[in-house]
Amino acid sequence: MAKLTKNQKAAAAKIEAGKAYTLAEASALVKEITFTKFDASVDIDIRLGVDPRKANQMVRGTVSLPNGTGKTVRVLAICQGKDAEAALAAGADYAGADEYLEKIKGGWTDIDVIITQPAFMGKLGPLGRVLGPRGLMPNPKSGTVTMDVAKAVKEVKQGKIDFKVDKGGIVHTSIGKVSFSPEAISQNAKEFIQTIIKLKPATAKGTYIKSIFLSSTMSAGIKIDTKSIEA
Repeated sequence: MAKLTKNQKAAAAKIEAGKAYTLAEASALVKEITFTKFDASVDIDIRLGVDPRKANQMVRGTVSLPNGTGKTVRVLAICQGKDAEAALAAGADYAGADEYLEKIKGGWTDIDVIITQPAFMGKLGPLGRVLGPRGLMPNPKSGTVTMDVAKAVKEVKQGKIDFKVDKGGIVHTSIGKVSFSPEAISQNAKEFIQTIIKLKPATAKGTYIKSIFLSSTMSAGIKIDTKSIEA
């Protein structure tokens, strides 16, 4: 068994075994148990009482975090003319059509999000083998296929994220940075959790929110009391 480092021991000593913390407590504690030299991400994992194999129990959506993600998101807007100009004005890192489609065809994927209009999906479709595995293919459900590209760009830059339950029934995402205040982390987490609750499938039976854990990059997970969330 690997030995714990000094920092790992210090972090473990701060987490009370078997205790489920309130969201406010966990948001403060996650900062105390993080010892990375970089600004670590704060992650949330929610285990749901759903069967993702059934289409009517799929949980997927988007949420705009009130305090942003703390990450620099590189956005490519696939559009032309005035729409491209508006996208750049809204904060897009790149905007255009054929020239970027050719770059992607050549293997260029130095971006985090692609936003486009329905008219360009026919040209993006054949690039699915490049974009799909990287999670870059635009999708109407995530708001990345829209007529108002500029609005979508602005939302993504301000902290809008999309999420999807995995095969194990877990929704995992980053909701901020350790440099955020405990209040900002708590607000982002609460907004995300409330969005998950609103998306509860009508066919889901039994306990919907089974467990919630908050952690940072390389830190241990902090169990959150689900009853405190419901309250």
